[in-house]
Amino acid sequence: MQGTSGPIRIGIVGVGKIVRDQHLPALAKDNGFDLIAAASRHGKVDGIPNFSTIEAMLDAVPELEAVSLCMPPQFRYDAARTALEAGKHVFLEKPPGATVSEVEHLKALAAKNGVSLFASWHSRYAPAVEAARAFLASAKLQSAAIIWKEDVRRWHPNQDWIWQPGGFGVFDPGINALSIATHILPPMFIAEARLDFPQNRDAPIAAQVAFRTSTGLPVTMDLDWLQTGPQSWDIVAETDRGQMVLSSGGAKLAIAGKAIQDQPEAEYPMLYGRFAEIVRTGTSDVDLAPLQHVADAFMLGKRNVVEAFED
Repeated sequence: MQGTSGPIRIGIVGVGKIVRDQHLPALAKDNGFDLIAAASRHGKVDGIPNFSTIEAMLDAVPELEAVSLCMPPQFRYDAARTALEAGKHVFLEKPPGATVSEVEHLKALAAKNGVSLFASWHSRYAPAVEAARAFLASAKLQSAAIIWKEDVRRWHPNQDWIWQPGGFGVFDPGINALSIATHILPPMFIAEARLDFPQNRDAPIAAQVAFRTSTGLPVTMDLDWLQTGPQSWDIVAETDRGQMVLSSGGAKLAIAGKAIQDQPEAEYPMLYGRFAEIVRTGTSDVDLAPLQHVADAFMLGKRNVVEAFED
């Protein structure tokens, strides 16, 4: 399929919390898209045709040009393959899949079918991320620390899929931190990790990860899903030009104690702007580095069993 002209006719699959909070408001304000269908086992979108499966949606609405896939990652590959093989452009909510290998295959399928594939790392589009990247490019990094701590009961209430194999556990928010870190820091590799698994769950609730850069500099990551009160979404870098603090998930930036940037987030409107760009230029944007780091953490991490977690 060649790049399209006019509003891109899009369908959305998996109508849950993230769709209602982010995708629908972003699409409603974007003249580059026309949302014309939805598919979900449980949720519905008012004012457009709704279907129970992506196959039913594609059969009934052949004029669809693109689909946005927002179901849990364990189920995303089959839906993405179906859409790509039907010649539709595909937007993947993060994380793009349950494994690195299946997303690699989706990249090949997109190329084979002449359509665009987008791995939408939304935290990279936080307002202060590019300024942080520019600063680190001009400074000499000495070390870095990633602190990502939030309350799972607040952000994922009663969502059992996140605790199942392939659900990522605390790496569901942690991969947001990694999407920023892999964009602004030098290449890095996991040296060791400890993953805390509740005794009644199949995914971790906390993790401590030690990275080293290609030149041997230390980068640590502390993930915790039991933080109440203020939430912590910070990346702190020590440099020869002072300490850089990228906080609030990438919305705020301070250098050497001086506030540089503090703006409201507009991540999902920017994501859809980027998706429209790659559709119209006939390209794809699929960076697997954040997902690879999560896979490496599970490969190298020592499993530590902690007390049971109940919602």
